[in-house]
Amino acid sequence: MTAFTELEFLFRFFPAFLAVYYITPVKYRNTALLFGSIVFYAVGEPYFVLLLLAAVWLNYAVASKINYYRNEHRVKEKCVLWLGVGMALDVGLLTAFKLSGAFFGTAILPLGLSFYVFKMISFQADVCRGEIKEMPTFKRTAVYFTMFPQLVSGPIMRYNEGSFSSEGREYSWEKLEEGLWYFVIGLGTKVLLADRLAILWKDISVIGYESISTPLAWLGAAGFSMELYFDFWGYSLMASGICVMLGMPFIENFDHPYASKSIGEFWRRWHMTLGKFFRDYVYIPLGGSREGDSRTVRNLLAVWLLTGFWHGGSLNFILWGMVLFVLIVVEKLWLSGVFRIVPFLGRCYVLLLIPVTWVFFAITDLEQLSIYLGRMFPFFEEGIAVNTNDVVKYLHMYRVYLVAGVVWCVPAVYRFFEKHRKNPVAVVLTVLVFWLSVYCVVSMGNNPFAYLKF
Repeated sequence: MTAFTELEFLFRFFPAFLAVYYITPVKYRNTALLFGSIVFYAVGEPYFVLLLLAAVWLNYAVASKINYYRNEHRVKEKCVLWLGVGMALDVGLLTAFKLSGAFFGTAILPLGLSFYVFKMISFQADVCRGEIKEMPTFKRTAVYFTMFPQLVSGPIMRYNEGSFSSEGREYSWEKLEEGLWYFVIGLGTKVLLADRLAILWKDISVIGYESISTPLAWLGAAGFSMELYFDFWGYSLMASGICVMLGMPFIENFDHPYASKSIGEFWRRWHMTLGKFFRDYVYIPLGGSREGDSRTVRNLLAVWLLTGFWHGGSLNFILWGMVLFVLIVVEKLWLSGVFRIVPFLGRCYVLLLIPVTWVFFAITDLEQLSIYLGRMFPFFEEGIAVNTNDVVKYLHMYRVYLVAGVVWCVPAVYRFFEKHRKNPVAVVLTVLVFWLSVYCVVSMGNNPFAYLKF
């Protein structure tokens, strides 16, 4: 029970938890949330729940030392020293599992490790920098680290962005309704779009990359681009919707990235909490763009190397990060002015190149990756047993999901439904989306979220 789309979560765990949470007196709701989060994680990861609890205790102990030297004794050197100790422990833990996952497979990776470790690093850094003025209690800190809506796939909320005092949260029927709407829309985005488009990518893999035509290779890349977006955006909407139902703020993790006018803008609007983490804790501390082009390029290289490694220890993720690094540097140094003058060119640039970069992300085997890129750009290789009309077949099979996906990528469409969500027609549509999603989960199976093992 680690996915919000599982029937056990939808009809057992979450309704029961929400009932207990609201029945519990306000001052004890943090206890209910902490206990519920540990149960949620333990059911899905019985072997790694102790690792999570140990990391929570250790990071709180280190953060307390940082706070002690910063606020009570004002010894900056020791504050920074303890921050270094904490970051070394967290980064070491993450690195050890990422490298093990690269050699032995993702089955050995604890669920949510990358997300809760980054929360822990940001917490320690914010204590050291004084952004967290008073050291929270252990219970509030543990709730922040472990709260189940964000535990396995984010978003990576900062401590100051949440309400980790039970009394400071906003509880109302309106908040319940608002959070439920986000949850259902996220569920539909995941189940009705992402999971259906995932079948197109699987079909292409079954055919064999050597045997697909160039148009089908591009269609597959476009389909995977939308699949990954709807999968992760759907999860983020569900996670943030649950947070709203619990009285916390809505954390925006995606801002319609495929409407961007540059790749740099795309990555400011995709997985926004991760982007802000690297910006605030890596890019800006290294100097950002304040010290000339060469230092800017160096800092961007550090960010994208870390971004690639964060997603996985295998070489394809490092290559993916390096491809994006080159594209963003070229754009930043030479193309940004052109895109400001002619935004249409920037939009075409994004829609053409982002699907290519996702191919690096999707295919972990470098030989198969080379073959697929060869089918997308068949300048030196023609492939074998290629059916040049295969794209017609798959366009026909997946036309409904592809068209719906393109429409759902348009910001105005989502914002219209968000604005009018209380309209009776919109309410009926929301109910239909929920039950159609449940039907699809029951009849067609449930695909895990793509980011569960990152």
